[in-house]
Amino acid sequence: MSTLIKTLEAYPRLNIFIPLMCIIWEDQLVSPAEQDLMIQYLSTQDWLMEEEKSILLHWVRPGPGYEPLPFDDMILEVRNALVKEGTPSDLGLIDLGLKLYHSKLQVSPSPIASSALKFQDVLGALNHEALYHFYPEWRSTVSQSARSVYTFEVEEMNRILDGDQVGLIREIKELITDGTFDFEDYGNLEAYRAKVYHWCLLLANSGYGAIAYPQSYGGCNDMKAYYTVMETISYVDLSLTIKYGVQFGLFGMSVAALGTEKHHQLYLNRIGTLDLPGCFAMTETGHGSNVKGIETTATYHYDSKTFTIHTPHHSAQKEYIGNAALHGQLATVFAKLIIGGKDYGVSAFLVPIRDKSGQPMAGVTIEDCGPKMGLNGVDNGKIHFDHITIPYESLLDRFASIDETGAFQSPILSDNRRFFTMLGTLVGGRIGVPRSGLTAAKVGLAITIKYSDRRRQFGPDQGQEIPILNYRMHQRRLIPYVAKAYACHFALQYVTDRFVYRKEEEMQEIEAIAAGLKAYATWNTTATLQECRECMGGKGYLSENRIDRLKNDTDIYTTFEGDNTVLMQLVAKSRLTEFKQSFHNINFLGVVNYVASQAVSTITQKNPLTVRNSDTTHLLDHDFHITAFKSREQDLLASAAKRLKRLLEEGMDSFDAFNVCQHHLIQVADAYVDRIILEQFHAAIAIIKDSACRSALTRLCQLFALFTIESHIGWYLESGYMEGVKTKAIRKLVNQMCWEIRPDVVALVDAFGVPENCMGKV
Repeated sequence: MSTLIKTLEAYPRLNIFIPLMCIIWEDQLVSPAEQDLMIQYLSTQDWLMEEEKSILLHWVRPGPGYEPLPFDDMILEVRNALVKEGTPSDLGLIDLGLKLYHSKLQVSPSPIASSALKFQDVLGALNHEALYHFYPEWRSTVSQSARSVYTFEVEEMNRILDGDQVGLIREIKELITDGTFDFEDYGNLEAYRAKVYHWCLLLANSGYGAIAYPQSYGGCNDMKAYYTVMETISYVDLSLTIKYGVQFGLFGMSVAALGTEKHHQLYLNRIGTLDLPGCFAMTETGHGSNVKGIETTATYHYDSKTFTIHTPHHSAQKEYIGNAALHGQLATVFAKLIIGGKDYGVSAFLVPIRDKSGQPMAGVTIEDCGPKMGLNGVDNGKIHFDHITIPYESLLDRFASIDETGAFQSPILSDNRRFFTMLGTLVGGRIGVPRSGLTAAKVGLAITIKYSDRRRQFGPDQGQEIPILNYRMHQRRLIPYVAKAYACHFALQYVTDRFVYRKEEEMQEIEAIAAGLKAYATWNTTATLQECRECMGGKGYLSENRIDRLKNDTDIYTTFEGDNTVLMQLVAKSRLTEFKQSFHNINFLGVVNYVASQAVSTITQKNPLTVRNSDTTHLLDHDFHITAFKSREQDLLASAAKRLKRLLEEGMDSFDAFNVCQHHLIQVADAYVDRIILEQFHAAIAIIKDSACRSALTRLCQLFALFTIESHIGWYLESGYMEGVKTKAIRKLVNQMCWEIRPDVVALVDAFGVPENCMGKV
């Protein structure tokens, strides 16, 4: 007979404390301070005999050489004394002990129950959920019960996302999932580049290379389809996307948009079939985004009707040029047009850089940029020209030409307007890149969400582990990015349609929207994939699960086609005009005075009744969301205008004034883009007929709006637009919405339609 059994037979009232001792002795969770509190209490209980007190004090704080209590036997004793029926989950440790006492002695403990139960107040948290320590299988938590369900038809949601491009998307997915596009040896740079080139050739042979070109040159005259191809092939490999975009987009579109009929006849068919690989050589080592400052020269010689293309020094070399290091044969080169010693600004020229055998042309030096952080399937290179002679016909002369007398001619008289009209060719890239980046974010979210739904970690004490997607913080980290992915999707569809079906008078607005969405969407891709990597833990760090390549390949998306911060400054400048002239050609003081004078009429006045309104119905209302977004946008715009006006009136140079206000201007642009995205998300939902899909998307739209407001909560508090009680309610509601969307979230990422062979090996 064990010492414990003998002790309990001699002092049966000690059974009352057995559940407590199980906790103390098994898990050692009681701190010295808590031990002191229990000892102090026990020593004052007159209903206990001195011998009982002594035993209990020894159990609470064992001394040297103590004999460990057989807690396994003790737990079994408690379990045998309990039955599920009539045993509430809120019983404390002493409650359980009294049940054990009654079970063993068949004697009511009522004479001592009142005094014993007072001990539970001293124990505090130790009593909470005490029953589950002995019967963990009885425990049922809300966190355990959350499951993925399908409240809408995934195929229908996928059809909504694909829109009128659903047929083309299915065609391309069939192509990229037939095994031809599977390639794993990314460690071999040469093999990777060769594979990506081969893939581009397959796309060209299937008619996708020339898809945006006129039908007379082998195309379909379908710019929208071009973006769809670029977006869809991003599922399989982003180097392929960029290689495709450089060849058929930047290079081909520069010939189509800046050239004339003679260029189209000579080159477009060959470009679309990849018979003529080419480059888009704009960026220079020393100038980056500042195209107007490039230093490559194209000097015209009237007598021979030729141009000399020349790189005057190292920092004027073309750098980071896609297709240049290995495959490119012809390059669209942006250079300063020099006629009779006069600089007529930047024009575009077609310059041979390699022959058919792959050897650089005489006077052309090409250097491989080598391995990069990502996109290593694209052969980026540097190009240096040493007095290369090209014929007059090499000038892409839609907007700039030279007549028979050697005089410069252009249908656009303004130098600035001509320059920015020419750069309008970049708008297409600023739509394609964020759509590709969004695909990468969708793939990352699909991989991570589905993994999180299966991966189990931790759980209730002694209970089963639960899916990590059931953890509120995990939901908080991922589900808002699912909402943002859907929001970006509809916004990018909107700007695509605006660009494809544009009117000339709308181009400045479209350029601003495209620039802002490019910055927003690619920044969001970077943030999304970082969160995905962390939320997958070590699995996300393994290359086999794709997150690393997605992260590395899209990191540069925030830089090329325009550095995001620079683009947001351009958006802000566009907001400081009447949209009547190019945002690059500002009558600075006039614009500032105009915006400042309009401030009173454009600012949405704060409604005192809503400042503290924390009602859920109000917080979920679209009118509240759009009003809050517009108020932030208009207030920031007006305050920026007033600030610039004040600086100018104080005598500051306009360049310095803009420099001082750069951070403020970025906020103006950010607020504008937020509002555009919210409006387009809501507009897309409004035309959906399927009620289940509409309901799911409405919740996502509400989450996007509230999460965005929460992200700028400082402004709303500082401006007095909301008070603390309301911002706290918004934060709480974002948490709750993530929980409510959790059952749908696997279906929501399934609706992205990511091909199975693009999902990694999680």
